[in-house]
Amino acid sequence: MKLNILRLKQIQIHKTHKPLSHRSLHTQPFCRFQSTALIDDFEPSTLSQAPKLFEEIPQRDQTQSNNLLFEYSRNNLNQKALNLFSEIHRWNGFINGSTLSCVLKACSCLSNENYGKEVHCYCIKTRHEVDVSVGTSLIDMYMKTNGVYDGKKVFDEMPERNVVSWTSLLTGYTQNGLSNHAWELFVQMHMEGIKPNYFTFATVLAASYGNTVEKGMQIHCQIIKLGYETNTFVCNSLVNMFSKSGLVQYARRIFESMENRNAVSWNGMIAGLVQNGLDLEALKLFYHMRIAGIELTQMIFATAIKLCSNLKQLSFARQLHCRVLKSAFESDSNIRTALMVAYNKCSEMDDAYSLFTTLYGFRNVVSWTAMITGYLQNGGKEQAASLFRQMSREGVSPNHFTYSAILTAFPAVSPLQIHAQLIKTNYGKLASVGTALLDAYFRLGNTQDAATVFRLIDEKDIVAWSAMLAGHALAGNYEGAVKIFCEMLKEGIEPNEFTFSSVINACAAPMAAVEQGKQCHAISIKAGYHNALCVSSSLVTMYAKRGSVESAHEVFKRQWARDLISWNSMITCYAQHGYGKKALEVFKEMQELEIEMDGITFIGVICACTHAGLVEEGQSYFDSMVKDYQIKPTMEHYACMVDLYSRAGKLEEAMDLINGMPFPAGATVWRTMLGACRVHLNVELGKLAGEKLISLEPQDSSAYVLLSNIYSAAGKWEERAKVRKLMDAKKVKKEAGYSWIEVKSKTHSFKACDRSHPLKDHIYAKIEELREKLKEYGYHPDTSFVLHDIEEDRKEAILFQHSERLAIAFGLIATPPGTPLQIVKNLRVCGDCHTVIKLLSLLEKRDIVVRDSNRFHHFKNGSCSCGDYW
Repeated sequence: MKLNILRLKQIQIHKTHKPLSHRSLHTQPFCRFQSTALIDDFEPSTLSQAPKLFEEIPQRDQTQSNNLLFEYSRNNLNQKALNLFSEIHRWNGFINGSTLSCVLKACSCLSNENYGKEVHCYCIKTRHEVDVSVGTSLIDMYMKTNGVYDGKKVFDEMPERNVVSWTSLLTGYTQNGLSNHAWELFVQMHMEGIKPNYFTFATVLAASYGNTVEKGMQIHCQIIKLGYETNTFVCNSLVNMFSKSGLVQYARRIFESMENRNAVSWNGMIAGLVQNGLDLEALKLFYHMRIAGIELTQMIFATAIKLCSNLKQLSFARQLHCRVLKSAFESDSNIRTALMVAYNKCSEMDDAYSLFTTLYGFRNVVSWTAMITGYLQNGGKEQAASLFRQMSREGVSPNHFTYSAILTAFPAVSPLQIHAQLIKTNYGKLASVGTALLDAYFRLGNTQDAATVFRLIDEKDIVAWSAMLAGHALAGNYEGAVKIFCEMLKEGIEPNEFTFSSVINACAAPMAAVEQGKQCHAISIKAGYHNALCVSSSLVTMYAKRGSVESAHEVFKRQWARDLISWNSMITCYAQHGYGKKALEVFKEMQELEIEMDGITFIGVICACTHAGLVEEGQSYFDSMVKDYQIKPTMEHYACMVDLYSRAGKLEEAMDLINGMPFPAGATVWRTMLGACRVHLNVELGKLAGEKLISLEPQDSSAYVLLSNIYSAAGKWEERAKVRKLMDAKKVKKEAGYSWIEVKSKTHSFKACDRSHPLKDHIYAKIEELREKLKEYGYHPDTSFVLHDIEEDRKEAILFQHSERLAIAFGLIATPPGTPLQIVKNLRVCGDCHTVIKLLSLLEKRDIVVRDSNRFHHFKNGSCSCGDYW
């Protein structure tokens, strides 16, 4: 019968109040036995009172001290164990190997390396380090206190080693992330003839996560040879290893072959399915686990709640929450944090915050970060920023996950302020945090600081390189993006699909070299990423913007899978290049395949109708978008419809549409209207559109230029002068017209009447030659496009010195006969240049592609892809 604390108190009272005989109570054999029994039989709840009794026993023997020490260790009272050992050592009590092993275990649990080293010194002095159990405990202690080198040294100096010693070192390597060392040690263990036990296999399987799958397979073969394939502990490790290696089917076979599955087995398999994105299968297995009557443990709760997060199953999350409240895990901070994440992902921010508040006093950096991330995922940047500041006030130090998250809260949080904190904590050198910081600087428009942050990252991973590249691309710095890509390749970093997508998008810029995009396409083919959805979609867009409709269509045809971006890119490609009917064919194919459409799809479709002059069809598609697809029209949709009507000369219908819009017309709408008034010479509506546009964007030079051109074309020179005077008063500078042509991987730029090119004499000689050819063919200049009050001969000379004609003349003399020419212009091509380029394509037998500010024109054999409707 166990003696309890009440019995101990009775003995203490008897000792205090009853007169002692000539021999003390504790010196009598029976009393000595009774006192020792009291210590041996203490319940854990009363163990804290045992030292007082122990101190009052005058003759403290080895059994008494060790028993109490072991009790402390078993009940995780590790600091008390160390204190007791210090007392025993001070009394010069008898200490054996078991005592030292026990106290070294306490040092491991407390991560008290200094005390552990003192014990190690004592072991050396007393020659206890030769004891295999003591040596093993020393290895374990050093490995758990980050003393990997010292642990290995103890192992090497052990005169005798058993499988536990080997496994302890193996476990230490694994826990410290030295998976390669663990594998080498396991091989050495096998060569020295040490037979592994199931703990050894479980440890080396954990180490194989960071190695090749083949090593895991080799370990599995040894497990089968040694007959451990039915051991539950080993099978659980195999399930985890195969799951983390992505071999879910192997993990499933192991799991299904297990004769005895415990809660760890079920949790490992469910967690493996979740890790590999097989959430529905994980949910099904969880259901079977409940049917099997397996009790929900802490780990299973955490895994199941994570499953709810991934599937955004709010009702399931609430059910699990109820079970948590009924179980003994209600106060578990990890489970509460998991529930917070689940509610965050289900957009139930009030419930998530309520859980967060219940963690008061137990909130750690993980729970704070989870709550901040939840607000950010649900558009609550201000709440996230407020929570981040509260976190600092409560003395919780952010970690790298916190900083990576809060940096996405711009503009609610200033990257400059966060950067200052990162400099103090050194977190900025981590790839994850540095990447988030440089991305924030790019969004701020500060490319210089972004580049500085990038340089200071210690180990740049592919994500950091890709973010740097994408930042330059978004900033319009295609040269910087390509330069980063080349540097990355030189550093031996292998691009992924997102890297290729970013650099290909950069190559789609108007000023980017045509051949650069083709080279990136070739590299993506070599790397095997050309068929990745994001890469192929970027290729379609890049070829479309570079004027190669055929290449864009070929990439589109070869796509194994297409998302909405791919379809939209192809429709927009055909629309911009004047192939309206082909764009509508792609749209009809989408309808037949029942592809879900969005607003961008209909922007492309209406633009296709606009460039093809299909007014009624465009109106029909607009109506269908609203009625059949329930897509609410945006400003851009209305701008497209205004463009559709106005290009066809239906300016009144366009104005009716503008007046009937549910919101005030924006600058894009009025700019479109103003451009149409210039083409159709409607002075009255042009004046209205111009005034509206100037009031919305007073620094936009195009509004003044278009309005003044309308007045010039109508011969109203006084009104034109007023517009020019207003432009000067507001210090608005007219955007100069430029044209670019790429020859032999070098880009040449020209402006009107330009004489800065080294080959200017040859270029103007070619211009005169072309002028004579055109006159012989019957060409007559349309001088109405020269909006100056000057002589006709001068007007004709100005027309022939337009930037696009200079670029074409240079292309004709700098390339072999028959070579296609591609011109990029930052402004709209004038009507006379359009006529001239059509004739030149016939006379010079050249295919000429011109990309102006509105669209692409493909000139071939005297005709244009726009059908003169532009």
